[in-house]
Parts: sequence; C-alpha cells; structure tokens
Amino acid sequence: MGERLRQLRRGRGLTLSDVARLSGLAVSTVSKVERGLMALTYDRFSQLADGLGIDLMELFSEHGSRFRPGEVAIAREDEFRLHVTENYSYEMLFPELRGKAMTPMLGTLQPFERMRFDRFVSHAGEEFLIVLAGSVTVHLENRSPVTLGTGESLYFDSSRGHLYASAGPQDARILVVCTRSRDAGQAAEPQEAVAVVPPEAV
Repeated sequence: MGERLRQLRRGRGLTLSDVARLSGLAVSTVSKVERGLMALTYDRFSQLADGLGIDLMELFSEHGSRFRPGEVAIAREDEFRLHVTENYSYEMLFPELRGKAMTPMLGTLQPFERMRFDRFVSHAGEEFLIVLAGSVTVHLENRSPVTLGTGESLYFDSSRGHLYASAGPQDARILVVCTRSRDAGQAAEPQEAVAVVPPEAV
C-alpha cells in the first residue's frame, strides 16, 4: 500500500500534509505508510480512500474496472492482495473490481495474547464475519465479548468498536464482508443490534 499511496499522492500533486488534511490522519502516519513502516487497519485505510476521493481498492491495485449490473466475477484461490497489519493478515478479494457494494476479505487471526491493541476499530457500514477454522473472540465496545466456533457467524453495525482475535492457541481463519454506507467516513451512532448465527440454525 505504501508504494501505491505514494503513486496516488504524487499523481494528484499532493504533499504528505495535503493527504493528512484530506483524510484526517496524522502527517507522521501518512509518511510511515508510504515508507512501509505502518500498515493501516480497515477503518484507517477507508478513511484514507475517502479523503483522496478514490475507490477503496485503488489503494491495493493500480488497474481495475467498475463492477457493472449483470456482471459475474470469480476469484481463484491465489487471486488477492495481501494486507498484513500488526495484528491481522487479510487477503483482499477482487482488488481490481471497483465500486463494489461489499468488501470481502479472508483473514488470519492470532491469539489475543500475541496481539497489540491500542483502540477499537470502527467505521461506517455493516459487517459480516464467519469463522472458517478455529474459534474467534469478537471484542465489542460497550458489550461483552462474543466467542464463535467454526461455522458460526456474526452480523453487526460496524460503527460499534470491534476487535477480532483467535480464541484458541492456534491461528483462526475468517471471512469478513464489510459494507460501506452512503455517507462513508461519517460514523453513525452505534446500534444495539448484534446477531449471532450458529451453524445449526441455517
């Protein structure tokens, strides 16, 4: 993402300070991202894309086309952009497809004890999580944590602060799908609705 951000910034004739002002991120954060010293979480790179006025996937792929009505797109096993943060490893699916209503990501989670969190993640829209392997604890702001086993899922308002971690000693695999509201970048008030679906209920 660092090289791509630098390319986008210079292509628009913007300084680091310009990008920071437009996105609401600190100048030092933008600089660290460009130099490959920091990897942004979903809420922060969404904020960056909104500030630059670009599609989210433009941060991950230089080339792409807009998803059109009636279109069908297929992602093969090795077709993704890897995005590794301090705590998460995400495989961004369909990175060349612009204008998607949803952002699907495969993720690998470490046990909570191996992670370093300084804040909850929150962003406009709604979020779906299903555990593909292992078990996952979802920490939710102002709510008790929820632990999900393989095949179990969670759907929630993602403006509520949230964190994911493997609930066991081994890494866990998840599929996450985020939607973005029409007013992306303007977080709504957190809602009380959090739905958990066990596998036997479907």
